[in-house]
Amino acid sequence: MDLSHGGHLTHGHPVTQSAKIYNFIRYKTNQEGLLDLDQLREMALEHKPKMILVGYSAYSREIDFARVKEIADEVGALTMADIAHIAGLIAAGEMQNPVPIFDCVTTTTHKTLRGPRGGMIMCKKEFKKVVNKAVFPGLQGGPHENVITAKAIAFKEALQPEFREYAKQIKLNAKTLEHALRQHEYDLMFGGTDNHLLLIDVTSKNVTGGEAEAALDKAGITVNKNMIPDDPRSPFDPSGIRLGTPAITSRGMREDEMKKIGQWIDQAINSHKDLAKLEEIRKNVEEMTSAFPLYPNLSYTE
Repeated sequence: MDLSHGGHLTHGHPVTQSAKIYNFIRYKTNQEGLLDLDQLREMALEHKPKMILVGYSAYSREIDFARVKEIADEVGALTMADIAHIAGLIAAGEMQNPVPIFDCVTTTTHKTLRGPRGGMIMCKKEFKKVVNKAVFPGLQGGPHENVITAKAIAFKEALQPEFREYAKQIKLNAKTLEHALRQHEYDLMFGGTDNHLLLIDVTSKNVTGGEAEAALDKAGITVNKNMIPDDPRSPFDPSGIRLGTPAITSRGMREDEMKKIGQWIDQAINSHKDLAKLEEIRKNVEEMTSAFPLYPNLSYTE
């Protein structure tokens, strides 16, 4: 997926090492903001790729993994899915699962899976030997046993009923935040969200993504500036910002808090040069977050 359409930098952007090793052909979303699988099929028939890679960093919709697999089979391509951002939602049954379908699936173990920083490669049995050899000794050395243990704890947590509730609330919070921002006439990319994130074009508010990010940071709200599809601006100061709900959901925030956050986001962006107003918003944010401590309980240590 093209970087400006939500793809990840490591998926063959020209500045990356992966692009120096492999020839990536990048696909985009359509006018409705959805991955155009008919166009993807046309591209696959034209370029005859050895592998079709799906996955994203800033795309807010579902991917039809079964349909992508059909396209790959038609041209004899392997399939790989990067589910780093949505692994927790998939584990909880809240999003489609590529593991039974694709040849290879990679993920981080933090983000929505809510574990330690690390990664995981899952593949069909026929690829086990070559993948293991590529990791060690091909690319990595000493294992981090402490991180492996932390991953095991995270996986156990992900099997609990509470984790399913957490994943459902992530999506509900994202949808609530979407509605709150629509009320303030923000332009949401891809037509909205099916997962944990939102990509927003702030151009209509007469600010850049960088300016919005800086203003929100002063107001105590952390987002990142982000490119929008076919962004005319530089990636160093793009047209959009990206929001996510997993961390605040972990702290216990729900729909009422999302409505407040949406209002504060709008106020901060509209007052991005007013330091006094941004400080006022920050105090409101701090007051609200004080009711949602980072570590409300430590039951997982029992």
